[in-house]
Amino acid sequence: MTAGIIRFAKPEEASILSELAQRSKAYWGYDADFLASCKKELTYNKSQLASPTYCFQVAELNSHNIIGFFALNFLGSAHPELEALFIDPDFIGQGWGITLLSAAIAAAKSRNATTIKLQSDPFAEAFYLANGAVKVGETESHSILGRFLPLLEICV
Repeated sequence: MTAGIIRFAKPEEASILSELAQRSKAYWGYDADFLASCKKELTYNKSQLASPTYCFQVAELNSHNIIGFFALNFLGSAHPELEALFIDPDFIGQGWGITLLSAAIAAAKSRNATTIKLQSDPFAEAFYLANGAVKVGETESHSILGRFLPLLEICV
């Protein structure tokens, strides 16, 4: 893994994170119609990144190249939801997912969370299970009616 840093996202980076999320989702071979259905859910705005309810952190190389990010939504709860964890396709498989997941767990712990909940893309489920998550059920996709996603939890 190339050296980089994990830092808090800046509100003005919302469009960069949105584009990265969409590229990362496309990596898994989803067709254009599917990706169009997910676009709203994969679009972030400045107010989300500035909100105290959220914790957005990015993986950055060379002080300007964002290669991944996560978003935790605390919802006023000890059980935040990992709403996003995306890696630029050029960096998938290089350890950045584990690095960002570890940073998300640390962020949750810093706010006294006991678990992190997440709806996993089916292609990412094995990654989360291999890194401490347990499957607790299924939930319907917010983007595509009739599509069910693995519902996972990570103890922090």
